[in-house]
Amino acid sequence: MIKPLRIIGLIAASLLLSSCGLFGDKEEETEPKELVDFQSKLKIKRLWSVKIGGASEFLLVGLRPSGDGNRIYAASRDGKVVAMDPVSGKQHWKSDLDIQLSAGPGVNEGVVAVASSNGYVILLDAKSGAELWRSFIGGEALARPLIKGDFVIVQTIDNRLRALSRFDGRQRWSLEQTTPALTVRGASSPVLVGSLVIAGFDNGRLLAVDVTTGDIEWDTMLSLPIGRSDLDRLADIGGAIAVVGQDVFAAGYRGRIASIAVESGQILWSREISSHTGVAADWNSVYTARDDGEVIAMTRRNGVDAWRNDDLLRRDPTLPVPFDSTIVVGDFEGYLHFFSNLSGETVARVRLGRQAITANPLVIANRLYVQSDNGTVAAYVVVDNRPTRKVPDISKTANGS
Repeated sequence: MIKPLRIIGLIAASLLLSSCGLFGDKEEETEPKELVDFQSKLKIKRLWSVKIGGASEFLLVGLRPSGDGNRIYAASRDGKVVAMDPVSGKQHWKSDLDIQLSAGPGVNEGVVAVASSNGYVILLDAKSGAELWRSFIGGEALARPLIKGDFVIVQTIDNRLRALSRFDGRQRWSLEQTTPALTVRGASSPVLVGSLVIAGFDNGRLLAVDVTTGDIEWDTMLSLPIGRSDLDRLADIGGAIAVVGQDVFAAGYRGRIASIAVESGQILWSREISSHTGVAADWNSVYTARDDGEVIAMTRRNGVDAWRNDDLLRRDPTLPVPFDSTIVVGDFEGYLHFFSNLSGETVARVRLGRQAITANPLVIANRLYVQSDNGTVAAYVVVDNRPTRKVPDISKTANGS
């Protein structure tokens, strides 16, 4: 069994190979942890499963489902974009863009945006799938486009954040951050809080930018690049950013996880935990997967550990996402793992297929949507199997029946 390693770069690969030669093969420290049997306490039902397009295995692209309350949208590596019914999976429309896609879809304001590997952003009509425009921005995007009002916000792997006009794709503003010599492949998708776009960059900085002007409202150094070598100085903010109320939560590779005040950029608390998946949060807790695969839940107010689970060590877990009373995580063998959000114990496990799940799961209302690397999208629900209590017919009792 070979674990699909996340690509850091040629330098990191060389160092890894040389270290193996020097210190020998420590198989127990490099092999993915074997899954253990457990007593299932929750029933998970698959509602539907649809193959939407070609595979993206090992490419670490930013393709994952999105929703607007009426439909689920998904895109595949080979240029297919699909709109589906969230309950049945029935296809409303399918567009073939004849281009290799790397990020998206983002959806809002009645439009759907995707990005390509060769530097294009493409906007589609959400009702019909018709292409509205195609704009060249000159850089690959792995972050899902963000749509707000008249703007389509796109972040590229060259550390640029751009705003395009929603109407014609022309650039409205752009900003750039310095790019380190070595970075982890991946990018955090910008999030919106009011009129601020919150974005993380490869130099370890988290920025709040005015969506209409591109002005930087605050700039916080989340992850300090420390060390002599380029590998030691990796500080990317490449994972998911979470927002709960007026608090932002973000994580840096080989850095720290922090809670940041939206209005000022002040760090409220931080933990020395390295993660490339980023963070998810609900009103009680913050969740992350450490670089080695350990899943961690922290108290949202102060960052103190609530629980830890090491069942997925070296299994390349996705971002742990809150779902119903659980935290759900995908892995490189196509499994979905469900942990209790209170204790961290495993309560359920299902398998979408044999292909890896590297895209973060999506939760909308009471449904879970997952996309695997072979281009399959599936929807799941938690089945309430608690016994029902028979309730007397009050109308008959009142009528003396």
